Amino acid sequence: MPLPEALKSKLKLPVIAAPMFLVSGPKLVIESCKAGIVGTFPALNERTTEGFEKWLVEIKSALGDDAAPYGVNLIVHKTNPRLKADLEMVVKHKVPVVITSLGAVKDVVDAVHSYGGLVFHDVTNVRHGQKALEAGVDGLIAVCGGAGGHAGTFNPFALVSELRQLTDKCIILAGSLSTGGDVLAARACGADLAYMGTRFIATEESMAAPEYKQMVVQAKAADITYTPAVSGIPANFMRQSLEKNGIDPKAVKDMNFGGEMAANEEAKAWKTIWSAGHGVSAINDIPKVADLVGRMKSEFQTALERSSQF
Repeated sequence: MPLPEALKSKLKLPVIAAPMFLVSGPKLVIESCKAGIVGTFPALNERTTEGFEKWLVEIKSALGDDAAPYGVNLIVHKTNPRLKADLEMVVKHKVPVVITSLGAVKDVVDAVHSYGGLVFHDVTNVRHGQKALEAGVDGLIAVCGGAGGHAGTFNPFALVSELRQLTDKCIILAGSLSTGGDVLAARACGADLAYMGTRFIATEESMAAPEYKQMVVQAKAADITYTPAVSGIPANFMRQSLEKNGIDPKAVKDMNFGGEMAANEEAKAWKTIWSAGHGVSAINDIPKVADLVGRMKSEFQTALERSSQF
């Protein structure tokens, strides 16, 4: 289970702060990298390619040689009209880590590999994993049941095991991870890195609205509703947010309000209907990223010591 040396030598904890639509921005990325984990953001969080490039410059300028690498999420799908232009900026600025979603395309992978960057691809099942490996990605992100945003339904033990049978490349586990103990559990079940999104919504540096952060703190796993109704692709949303927007969570689970959306239409929906994963159960505060990562390092060590005592 090799972890790429470009990551291993820089990480203080085997964690990627996941790119979250309308939540992850330069401040969250910079503080994550300074704390010793990979900070990432979706290119589409900036409204234009010009703005996206400014974010790249801001992040690169703020990080020293001892910081962990940063990454960008690209939506590789026909609904994203900016893919070509944004990919050009990624190559121009030699973004260390690129996370691709909704399509594994060899041309995108080759473009990132041309300057030595790494490509990790979101998958929710083995078939997607096989296609991504055929495209030449450097690792697979196993998006399991309980993950925030667009998520799969498989148990992490099952999906990581099946993906590990396909490859010895890097596997990253996503789904309900909120503590340092969860990070150790991800490693123990065969993953190389833990992928945390929901936990970083409720941080001081995230771009989420204060009400969004507070809702994450107050929510429990039972409040998470899995539905394709918001964007045409199944995703997890907080019951409280659905109700606030006049949507009945019980009626919405299997509904689809118009199928596949264009990127700008989906952005409008996600701006008011807030996503989170089952990991909300372990979130009780809104700390600074540096303090959160420091706490997780301590939790990781405590869990490691406890597990060795069996």
